[in-house]
Amino acid sequence: MDSSRRNLCLSVAAGFGTLMFGGILDAQGAAKQKTKERVIKIQAKRFVYTPNEITIKKGEAVVLEFTSLDFVHGFNIPDLKIRADLPPGQITRVSIKPEKAGVYDFLCDNFCGSGHEEMSGRIIVK
Repeated sequence: MDSSRRNLCLSVAAGFGTLMFGGILDAQGAAKQKTKERVIKIQAKRFVYTPNEITIKKGEAVVLEFTSLDFVHGFNIPDLKIRADLPPGQITRVSIKPEKAGVYDFLCDNFCGSGHEEMSGRIIVK
């Protein structure tokens, strides 16, 4: 095999190896990123969220995984500008990653009957 052809084969092999190695690193990075998110399951029903108080760390990636048991409830954290509808029989996932410590109140913003105004909770970020 002449040297130019051999160099071409080596270049192709090196490029392929780099692509494979890079793909492995990307897959590992994606898997690590997914495992970093903490999932917190929350049930919504007239007129309560369970749990209604959640504590997380500043900068922690969290997925709130809602299940509504009886009504299309709303979920709203006004201070974080996060809002979602929670249809019954479906899982609704809301990702949050607060960068500032504090207490963030959340509430149901879909009227669900007498007692609706009491359907609230808080996220404590330390």
